[in-house]
Amino acid sequence: MSDEDNWLEKAGTLVEALPYMRRYAGQPVVVKFGGHAMGEQAYIDAFAADMMLLRQVGARPVVVHGGGPQIGAMLKRLEIESNFVDGLRITDESTISIVEMVLAGGINKALVAAINSAGGRAVGISGKDGNLLEAEKLTHKMTNDAGAETQIDLGFVGYPAQVNPDVVNALVEADMIPVIAPTGLGSDGKTYNINADTAAGAVAGAMGATRLLMLTDVAGVKDKDGNLISELTISQARDLISDGTVSGGMIPKLETCIDAVESGAEAAVILDGRTLHAVLVELFTEHGIGTLITAG
Repeated sequence: MSDEDNWLEKAGTLVEALPYMRRYAGQPVVVKFGGHAMGEQAYIDAFAADMMLLRQVGARPVVVHGGGPQIGAMLKRLEIESNFVDGLRITDESTISIVEMVLAGGINKALVAAINSAGGRAVGISGKDGNLLEAEKLTHKMTNDAGAETQIDLGFVGYPAQVNPDVVNALVEADMIPVIAPTGLGSDGKTYNINADTAAGAVAGAMGATRLLMLTDVAGVKDKDGNLISELTISQARDLISDGTVSGGMIPKLETCIDAVESGAEAAVILDGRTLHAVLVELFTEHGIGTLITAG
């Protein structure tokens, strides 16, 4: 392909993307960034460029990030033992301070720096700022072989009982890109760690986001034969959970998408964050690359 043909192809791609750019102009798009992609600088840089481009074409991106592996690495470095129940970290007082340091400190500011280096105007906050995420303590139920339930105290792990998006809306109106660390303040004045997927879904619902994009380590929701499902209604998504087609870690992700749509988001998408520029492909091409969940 000659240089001229290459430039013509790129121009054609831009023309094809224009209707989709208009579609999202002025609209909030909440993006949950986490998983494998957070550990690779190339993915971080590509993600930062995507966020900057979204803002440049008129969309209003809001980022919520995770950090489980980074938290685990820091606790190991500090020789603080982590205890888990059904894959959930029990977070005591010594642990929550490390969690907040890693999430609201290291990870948050690194993402802010990456987006700003790409030409954006990002501002890092946590769910505690402006009472964005008012947390309630989360407990976990375990069922033994006899069917009896036991309540497990997870410590300072919470869920967003109330979302106050004023601080996020103010930053967006000021042409900023909010980058949110998923911690929240409880009514007891304590800091709680909130699952990043859950936090992103709650923010998307409260803002009435046109899209919630859940960047994860899989291509999306798959059927029983392992084929990607490109679109689901809420009722179809629930059927996949109830009949066992969806299992394991995909269940809470799908439930988060359902909750977000029912709470006010227009639609949610589960897609592979390990694909470079996955956000742009999903939003600005005809077919996208993930699984779209709508009200139906």
